[in-house]
Amino acid sequence: MKRILIVDDQSEIRDLITMTLEDEPFELREAGDGATALQIAESFKPDMVLLDVMMPGFSGIQVCEQLRSKSGSSKSPVILMLSALADVTSRDAGLQAGATDYLCKPFSPSELRHAVHRLL
Repeated sequence: MKRILIVDDQSEIRDLITMTLEDEPFELREAGDGATALQIAESFKPDMVLLDVMMPGFSGIQVCEQLRSKSGSSKSPVILMLSALADVTSRDAGLQAGATDYLCKPFSPSELRHAVHRLL
C-alpha cells in the first residue's frame, strides 16, 4: 500500500484531499505545518507528499528542499506541490526545490486523483 503525507496549514484543504483519496488504496497521514511534516516524514516514509507552498513557519519550498536533502541515497518521495500561486516563477521555484510536479489551487477532486495516480 502506497503512503501519502498531506501537508497544508488549512484543515479544510487537508479534509478535502483526504476525502478525495480515502477510497483509494493509500495509507494517508496529515500535517498542518512544515515542521510537523518533516517529523512525520521521518518515521512514516511516504511514497508521496502533497505539499502546500504557502504555510507559516517552514514554507512548502523549504520543506521540499529538506525532504530532498534528507533522502540522500534512500528512496525519495514523489512531491506534488499544491499552490494558489499559478505564475510561472512560483511553479519554477517549486520544481527547482525538488518537487516532482505542481498543481494549482483550486483543483477538482478528479484532477488531484489523476495527478496522484500519474505520479505514483
